[in-house]
Amino acid sequence: MQENNIRIVVVSAFISGAVAGMIAAPFGLRLFGSDAFRFSYPNVTEQKSTYRPVNDTEADTMAVVEKTNAAVVSVVISKDVSRQAEPDFPFEDFFNFGLPFEVPSDEQNPSDDSEPQTEPQFRQVGGGSGFIIESDGLIVTNRHVVLDETARYTVILASGKEYEARVLAKDPVLDVALLQIDATDLPTLKLGDSDQIRLGQTVIAIGNALAEFGNTVTQGVVSGVGRRVEAGDGRGQTELLDEAIQTDAAINPGNSGGPLLNLAGEVVGINTAVSGRGQSVGFAIPINSVKKTIESVREHGRIIKPWLGVRYAPVTPRLAEANSLPVTYGALIVQGDTQDELAVIPGSPADKAGLVENDIVLEVQGEKLEDKDSLAKLIGKYNVGESITLKILHDSEEKQVSVTLAEFPIGQE
Repeated sequence: MQENNIRIVVVSAFISGAVAGMIAAPFGLRLFGSDAFRFSYPNVTEQKSTYRPVNDTEADTMAVVEKTNAAVVSVVISKDVSRQAEPDFPFEDFFNFGLPFEVPSDEQNPSDDSEPQTEPQFRQVGGGSGFIIESDGLIVTNRHVVLDETARYTVILASGKEYEARVLAKDPVLDVALLQIDATDLPTLKLGDSDQIRLGQTVIAIGNALAEFGNTVTQGVVSGVGRRVEAGDGRGQTELLDEAIQTDAAINPGNSGGPLLNLAGEVVGINTAVSGRGQSVGFAIPINSVKKTIESVREHGRIIKPWLGVRYAPVTPRLAEANSLPVTYGALIVQGDTQDELAVIPGSPADKAGLVENDIVLEVQGEKLEDKDSLAKLIGKYNVGESITLKILHDSEEKQVSVTLAEFPIGQE
C-alpha cells in the first residue's frame, strides 16, 4: 500500500511539472524572444552613465573608448559549405568552437544531371577585427584574416550595420591587408607614431574577441618593443614579425587586425598575435611600419614595396659565437629550411648586385644594422627604382655594393 502511494506521488509530480512547463513556455519565449540563444554579434552602441571615473587613467581610458569604438569593426569570414564533405575551418586560430551543423558529402548527395545545382550555402567559419581609416570605407586588418581567396568577407560596424567587403590589397611582407566597403561618412581612427611608445605606457586593444564578442575592450601596458616573433596560425602558416610591440592587454583569437591605441586615441599598432605558452603576452605590428603600405594603396590602388631579394637572419652575439662570425651585428644571408628557400632569389636586385649566401649586410646607406634594426625595415624606407649602397662582409672583407631596388613581386609573397 505504501509503495502504491509513493508511485502515485511520483507520477503526480511528473504530470504537474509537465503541465507547468507547457504553461510557462509561451511566457518564456515572450520574455527571452525566439532568437535568444542564436549566435549573433552584439550591437555595440554608446552607453550613457552617471558613473564617475576613480582616477585619471580610468577617465582617459573611457574617453578613448568612447572616441574610437565606432571606428573598430568585426570581420566575419564565411565559406560555401554546400559542396564540402566535411566542415572546412581554415581559421581555427580565430574560431574553433565546433559549430553543430552537418555538411552533406558528395556520396550522400550524388550529382545528377537531372537535378538542379546546389545553391551556395555560406556559413561563418571564422572572424577577425579591423579599423576604419577613411570615411569612405577603407579598413585596415591583418593579412592572415583575409588570406583565403575562396572565402566571403563581411564587415560589421559597432552599430551592427553589415557590409560586404572587398580585399583591396595584401602586403607581401607585413601581416597587413586593406579592405573596402561601400559606405560614406564613417568614423575613422587617427594613426599615431609608434616610434614614440615607451615601456610601461598604457595601451588599449579593441577587437572581435573569439570572433564572437565584437568591440571587446582590454587595457594593459607596453611590455616590450622591437620584438622579433615568429607567429603561426596552427595550420602550418607562419609569419615573421619584426619590431613587434609586446603588450599585456588581452589579445584573444579574433582580435587580429584590431587597433592597439594610446591614451590619445591614436593607433600605435595592429593587434596580430598572442603567445600560446604564456598569459597576457600579445604582439602588435607597429603602425609606422604600415604607413607606407597604406599610402601606396591610397595613391596607386595597390601595394608597391621595394624588394632586395634575400633571406636573412639577424646577427646577434649568440649567433656570431655559434657560427664563428667576425661581427656581432648585421644581417646574415642564409638559406631557408628547405632547398627551395634560397638565400638569394635568382634575378632579384641582390642577385644582380652580386650578393651571395653567407654574406653579411652591415649597413644600408650608412645606417648600421644594429640589434634593434632589421634589414627589411631599413630597405622599406626607400622606393622602387632607387639605388642604395650596402656595406657587406664578403669572405671576411668589407665591400660597398650598389643595389637598385625592384618592386616586390607578388609571386614571392
